[in-house]
Amino acid sequence: MDDTLIRLMALGGKGYYCSQILISLALEARGESNPGLVRAMAGLAYGCGNNRGTCGALTGGTCVLGLYGGKGGDHETASEKLPAMMQELADWFADRVGGIHGGITCEAIVGDAGPEASRQTCGAMVAETFLKAMEILMLNGFEPAG
Repeated sequence: MDDTLIRLMALGGKGYYCSQILISLALEARGESNPGLVRAMAGLAYGCGNNRGTCGALTGGTCVLGLYGGKGGDHETASEKLPAMMQELADWFADRVGGIHGGITCEAIVGDAGPEASRQTCGAMVAETFLKAMEILMLNGFEPAG
C-alpha cells in the first residue's frame, strides 16, 4: 500500500469526504493548511450532496488543479493551462471511472449506498484521481510540492 492510499484512508477514517481528502492531500504536499477550504470542499462530496451530481473525486480533483493554476488574488492571473488541465482530468475520469461504472455521478458509481458506504467503495478511485491530478500538474510545469 503506498503512502497516498495510507494517508487517504487515515483522512477517510476521520470523517473527511472524497473532495475534502483530495484538497487536504494537495495542501499537505504544499506544506499548507486551510481548514476553511477543506470545510468548503464538503459541498462537493457525494455528488454535491444528492448522489445525482458529478462525483466529488472529479470535482475535488479539478479543485486541486485550480489550487495550483487558478487566480487566487487581485495580483495574480490564472494559468492559461488550467482549462486544458481540467479537461484532461475530466476526460481521464470519464474513461477510467465512467467506463467501469457507466457514468461519473455518484449514483452511477455507488448506487444508493449513501455517503458513509461510498467511502469504502471509492478509496482507490480517489487515490488514483489524486495521483492523476499530480501527474497533470507536473506535465504542465507545476511543482506539486509547492
